[in-house]
Amino acid sequence: MTVDNAAFERYRRSPNQKTTLLRLLLGTAIVVFFWLAMTFVVLVAGTYAFLVLRLPGPSTGQPIQDFLASPVGILTALASFAGIWIGLWVAMRFVHGEPLSALIGASRRISRGGFLKGLVAVLITSLFSEVLLYWLQPEIARGSIAFSSWLLFLVPIVLLTFLQTSSEEALFRGYLLRGLASRFASPLIWAALPGLLFTALHWSSASTLAINACVLVSIATFALLLTLLVYVTGNLSAAFGAHLGNNLTGFLLISHQESYNSFALFNAKPLEGPGWTNSDAVLIAAIGIASTLLTMLLLLHRRSPLKIGPDGPDRITVNQKADGLA
Repeated sequence: MTVDNAAFERYRRSPNQKTTLLRLLLGTAIVVFFWLAMTFVVLVAGTYAFLVLRLPGPSTGQPIQDFLASPVGILTALASFAGIWIGLWVAMRFVHGEPLSALIGASRRISRGGFLKGLVAVLITSLFSEVLLYWLQPEIARGSIAFSSWLLFLVPIVLLTFLQTSSEEALFRGYLLRGLASRFASPLIWAALPGLLFTALHWSSASTLAINACVLVSIATFALLLTLLVYVTGNLSAAFGAHLGNNLTGFLLISHQESYNSFALFNAKPLEGPGWTNSDAVLIAAIGIASTLLTMLLLLHRRSPLKIGPDGPDRITVNQKADGLA
């Protein structure tokens, strides 16, 4: 597999002169503020409504945890990621003087083909990894949601999951990666730093050290793949699709998290539960790495029908050219 970095070079050189380290830190602080503010509003209002209206969900005596584990809690938690998009708009508009669409790619447009290829590739490899995980731990049960209800919530879950995953990609593989790449040549800075931040946010205090380690290794490998997709295409579209496919598998098909299984058709043994050994953790990490490598082959091998391509200069919009002349 050969990689042409011309598209990424266009992407990394697209920020204007206002993209300094100080402004990047300020913009990041703005995004975090809006993200936390939206999360706080959702948490307080949602928990209040959950208790007052007696909405369906678990009842363990811990109102916040019960709300977040309920169907309405999962939906509102996903909706809270709108705070990232709001923060990114504010940062791009008032700190950097650029349109929000500049984060998508040099063309400032989502590539439908890249998005669908990333989505399909990860859906395929996620099923592959689920087969291996079932071989490792065949403890799986039908979820509590009825199939008719699952169909009813299918579209809202897909849309809200896209809101969540796209906001994370726009922040970590868009805003931070693009901004750092415009200032630093080394991928140890522009690729590694956003990837480490993204990975660290997935630490779970409910899981053992071994399970946390295996999950973080798997996520770090997946984050590396998402970064590679941006490097190859100079666009976030394939990463949008890949991240969406990964999360939809867990939300709608087979859940491995007890707190996020309200809409899953099947529930596997939760990773935060007891009974996992250190050897299990090693195998889980190996399965995650193998799945990511298979995804990479599907998206980057020259003979793959899902091979993605660069975001070419012919896709740059007339408006962007006009901006460059202004």
